[in-house]
Amino acid sequence: MAVFAMFLTFYILTLIGNILIVITIIYDRRLHTPMYFFLSNLSFIDVCHSTVTVPKMLIDTWSEEKLISFEACVTQMFFLHLFACTEIFLLTVMAYDRYVAICKPLQYMTVMNWKVCVLLAVALWTGGTIHSISLTSLTIKLPYCGPDEIDSFFCDVPQVIKLACTDTHIIEILIVSNSGLISVVCFVVLVVSYAVILVSLRQQISEGRRKALSTCAAHLTVVTLFLVTPLLNPIIYTLRNEDMKNALNKFMGRVERRGKK
Repeated sequence: MAVFAMFLTFYILTLIGNILIVITIIYDRRLHTPMYFFLSNLSFIDVCHSTVTVPKMLIDTWSEEKLISFEACVTQMFFLHLFACTEIFLLTVMAYDRYVAICKPLQYMTVMNWKVCVLLAVALWTGGTIHSISLTSLTIKLPYCGPDEIDSFFCDVPQVIKLACTDTHIIEILIVSNSGLISVVCFVVLVVSYAVILVSLRQQISEGRRKALSTCAAHLTVVTLFLVTPLLNPIIYTLRNEDMKNALNKFMGRVERRGKK
């Protein structure tokens, strides 16, 4: 009961926090910029990512038979990798966006115009989909002969291929290579982007430097805590971002006034 209540609370707070960020960004025209466009995508992904595993985990805390069908397992595995990979791509794109904004401010709206932002969004979702389809296809093509149980509260490739009745060594290498290459490339882009940003900030005036550092610190914190619950993302971005806090207060004030009518 205590475990159920704890995870249910975290899940509800994650949904409320991230959905509130999306609604606030849509509602406030001052936040209709590339940075907040990508932030709304991040919040949407966090909602979806959490929903892939948490509801089933909550059900299992009350069920004696913690079973999942093969179709449901494959579906969960597909969306788990889709949202995880898409989020990695998105964090990389957000780092590039901050690099352009800070290091090339005069060309920012030319480089990161809305057409480019939409194309980047389509590209990162497409990349996540291709990655997920590749891993899922490799997994479901294997012959399975039991046992039909997974010692985990969600279905993922490493746990599932252990049940295959064939040599999975090559498949495991392909899976590690696929995920590893994506992680390494994105990590290098992130490190290079922020290294250049930090060097550039040394030459800026104090006020501009403070605001830029605040924005970058929020993003770096999210990247560092990538494996921690998405509940932290709305907290990090609202506490360290004056524009988000002001827009959120304005939105909540309007909701409160409407409720009193």
